[in-house]
Amino acid sequence: MRLWLMKSEPDVFSIDDLMQRPTKTEPWEGVRNYQARNFMREMQLDDRVFFYHSNCKHAGIVGIMNIVKQAYIDDSAQDSNSPYYDPKSTLDNPRWWRVDVGFVEKFSRVITLHELKEISALSDFQLVQRGNRLSILPVTSRQWDLILSQLK
Repeated sequence: MRLWLMKSEPDVFSIDDLMQRPTKTEPWEGVRNYQARNFMREMQLDDRVFFYHSNCKHAGIVGIMNIVKQAYIDDSAQDSNSPYYDPKSTLDNPRWWRVDVGFVEKFSRVITLHELKEISALSDFQLVQRGNRLSILPVTSRQWDLILSQLK
């Protein structure tokens, strides 16, 4: 099992939105960065994922999801009415992929980016490094455990 972090702006899609879905699952679509896309292609069933609320007042990790469907074509790229439309992506030659995520847990509090930056043992974590803008990141088991220890 691999570990990941996936970012979403809560006014676009939040952990509460995921919790309220009847099946508590949702396609993670609209990723338009090649490195993030490549990470999604590596994801396997039951991989664990930190859900991170970005670009908001209290940016940080808000809960845990898991991968419930491995990478498949993100057909929103072919929909000209979609904000994720990409005319260069076709069903025969897709550029973009998505995975389906499932709700596991919402934390009792946000583990903020500021808090994560204060943990010296996380200095190698891409999220806290200057200039990091990727919406999907791998997480090591050591980093995962350190982050979860902040809830205690």
